Amino acid sequence: MTIVIATIRPWNLRRARALKRAMTGRVKVRIIERPSELTPARLRRIQPAYVFFPHWSRMIPEEIYSGFECVVFHMTDLPFGRGGSPLQNLISKGLRRTKVSAIRAGRDLDAGPVYMKAPVSLAGPAQEIYERVSGLVFDKLIPAIIRNKPRPKPQRGRPVFFVRRKPEESRLPEFRSAREAYDFIRMLDADGYPRAYVDQGALRVEFRNASIKGGCVRAEAVFKPRGKNE
Repeated sequence: MTIVIATIRPWNLRRARALKRAMTGRVKVRIIERPSELTPARLRRIQPAYVFFPHWSRMIPEEIYSGFECVVFHMTDLPFGRGGSPLQNLISKGLRRTKVSAIRAGRDLDAGPVYMKAPVSLAGPAQEIYERVSGLVFDKLIPAIIRNKPRPKPQRGRPVFFVRRKPEESRLPEFRSAREAYDFIRMLDADGYPRAYVDQGALRVEFRNASIKGGCVRAEAVFKPRGKNE
């Protein structure tokens, strides 16, 4: 069997390479690291049994999802939480746990049939959560799909849709509690994402590494020059 793993986040690439080494001699693993490498022609040459998309964050072309068995991983208990920024939307709603849904990619966003789900905690900063989800995807979900070849089943229930957050929504709002402030900072604290911030004149103050104890929130503040378009 040959599979393709298409992913762009560094923490997923590390695990993809580890999985490739672990499956040597049993499953041939091809890794695609850049969107420009994901072409129908290349996949036709590889002829994968599955194309896995951990945290791809891009639309998959119809020619690819219709021609190959494409599996995406969404950080909600689908059909609840279809759409963008699932982690941030979940935390902002006060949720402490979620499920990662492995689904078949199709025309409609996050609407495909489900191979399997697995629970995961939403504790800690966003970076820690993303890496926790990555471990779940590479250590449990991908191996289980390869091993068991489950037939995906249609989603059940009424869909609830999330809206993708915009960078300007990372500006600190007014908070009603210390817990709300803590959740806001931690849900944005990940590499490659716009962190919680406030603007002070020519400087932008970004917040990270938040902790909460005794009703008080502590966070690291980084002062940096504002960009021309900010």
